[in-house]
Amino acid sequence: MKVFGVCPHDCPDTCGFITEVVDGRAINLTASPNHPITQGWLCAKVRPYLDFVYHPDRLKYPLKRAGPKGSGQFQRISWGEAVAEIGRRWRAIIAEYGAEAILPYSYSGTLGLAQMSVASGRFWNRLGASQLQRSICCAAAETAVNATLGVRHSQAYHEVKQSQLVIIWGHNPVSAAPHFMPHLAEARRNGAFVVVIDPRQTRTAKQADWHIAAKPAADAALALGMAHIILRQGWQDEAWLAAHTLGWPELRARLADYPPQRAAAITGVAAADIEKLAKLYAETRPGLIKIADGLQRYRNGGQTVRAILTLPAMTGQVGRRGGGLAYSASGYVQWDGEAVHKWAECPPPGRWVNMNRLGAALTGEADDPPIQSLYVFGANPAASSPNTSLIEKGLRRQDLFTVVHELFMTDTAVFADIVLPATSQLEQADLHKAYGHTVLAYNAPAIPPLGEAVSNWDVMRLLAAEMGFDESWLRQTADEVIAETLAATAVHNPLLQAITLADLKAKGFIELPVKRTPFADGRFPTPSGKVELFSQAMADAGIDPLPAYVPAPDDGGAPDKAQFPPDEALNLISGAAHHFVSSSFANQPGLLAREGEPFIEIHPQDAASRGIEQGDWVRVANGRGWCELKAKVTDDVRPGVAVSPKGRWGRLSGDGRHVNHTTSDALGDLAGQSAFHSNLVWIKRSEKRKT
Repeated sequence: MKVFGVCPHDCPDTCGFITEVVDGRAINLTASPNHPITQGWLCAKVRPYLDFVYHPDRLKYPLKRAGPKGSGQFQRISWGEAVAEIGRRWRAIIAEYGAEAILPYSYSGTLGLAQMSVASGRFWNRLGASQLQRSICCAAAETAVNATLGVRHSQAYHEVKQSQLVIIWGHNPVSAAPHFMPHLAEARRNGAFVVVIDPRQTRTAKQADWHIAAKPAADAALALGMAHIILRQGWQDEAWLAAHTLGWPELRARLADYPPQRAAAITGVAAADIEKLAKLYAETRPGLIKIADGLQRYRNGGQTVRAILTLPAMTGQVGRRGGGLAYSASGYVQWDGEAVHKWAECPPPGRWVNMNRLGAALTGEADDPPIQSLYVFGANPAASSPNTSLIEKGLRRQDLFTVVHELFMTDTAVFADIVLPATSQLEQADLHKAYGHTVLAYNAPAIPPLGEAVSNWDVMRLLAAEMGFDESWLRQTADEVIAETLAATAVHNPLLQAITLADLKAKGFIELPVKRTPFADGRFPTPSGKVELFSQAMADAGIDPLPAYVPAPDDGGAPDKAQFPPDEALNLISGAAHHFVSSSFANQPGLLAREGEPFIEIHPQDAASRGIEQGDWVRVANGRGWCELKAKVTDDVRPGVAVSPKGRWGRLSGDGRHVNHTTSDALGDLAGQSAFHSNLVWIKRSEKRKT
């Protein structure tokens, strides 16, 4: 038997795959040859997915803590015992503190409709739990794009073959959107020139025609410096600006503040190169700027994206095939909020807790009421969220009742009081829309759940029954949830009006009938109907309504000011690993072997001044915490910058730590965004020997 499924992980490609099953066991998993994005191949992360499904460390039964928190000592219990214990503890918490003392924490372990969106909404809203502000990944960029263009629409991957210039800005699609790369290769064969702007020479930058190593968090200054030159030279499209933008006169005046000499001083890019890049962009049509979410994980990330958006607007390339901005296709389908959350039938939403501030929230920032219970699923915050040391401090609280629903004993699960076994994608039904393209896909369960594993949504049904909730929408199967949400969304979204669950089950996937070049008609769903270079909504919120460069300092400080002078700090960037999806797959032996030992890249000049040689173990530290990593001395990073990919599990590292022990939980300039990359660290040789 062959079963169609879809990759659930946090990647814009959302690939289709086929599972071959014999006697209830998956024996082979291959890429769908007909899926328009996947086209018969899977990335390095997902190809060995059966090793993940059948990993000997899979959690198969509920567990209850039998030793100190964090000790990893658990005993097996039944599902009935686990659910009864959760219900007993929650009822006591609600009686004393109210339901807002319970915090659900979930994110992108799966991106499915039923197993993440609805599982994160209905039950918790009915319970009256604290709301989670889900802003760790893309909040600032989404807010910036929506404020400027009105919606997140993006070109199809294959449209890049129309581009004559592609600027990939703060993005590494070789690792983070691999199915875009064959289309980029075709564009290059058609004559396109490719520029990558990144402080590090990534795998993508190594394939480019020109790599520009700007300083971290300086991208807004680079974009506005380019805009200054375009204006100075008269290369802007005044007719398009007059017809399709709001705020051009105000922005025009602001650009006087960004001459190339100032932009060069901020960015570390030579003024001559900024001049060259501005000329290249202004004169090469169509020119596509492709960004992703790493670009805005600084304290100034929202304004950075706003600044970059000025460039296609000034040159009249928004709406032009092969030009404009490529960011996210999420805006084509937004699930009906009432179907997902059932707000009208639940208590009014209470307080919001920003997920980036989890450690602070657990240690006193959320105090009215204090968080007394944490329920984690589809996430591993002790590995993936900022300021891990503070998160671990909160998880060790003796009065915090923590439940983790997981496939493995993760860095977070080891602190739990109750651990519940979760299904993999092969063991559950779900519906997936992508954020990189417009293919809607149904994931059919291919095998029975391993052991006593239960899906996210089915656990919500169990918990709802335990808490005495009898609403019909808390008893629906995953397929019933999907069918209801599809139908409710189709009422206000014409793209879905001819699509049913039966169609999706029969075909596996359906490509939505969207216009392939967004905004080609010159219409924008903003309040003005135009590209809003000046945003009144931001002005009303007390935010600068025009794009600007604002420094993005890190206030974590040195671990010891006497030993670590301020001028020795390096900016640590913790972007995507090539073989993990955040912390997913970071316990798989084959992928761990390919990724190699935990490492940090450091420029030869910075290494020499610290007495660090290739292969040395170094201590990476600041006022938030530390970890030890193996030094890779390379000119792939610019001076003053260090790079160590995210996703490692501390419990699988020699020192029990990882890079997020150093990252900041400060919030960015828009929408409570994370600021992982605004991270100053001090690096010294450790006591470990070279290996």
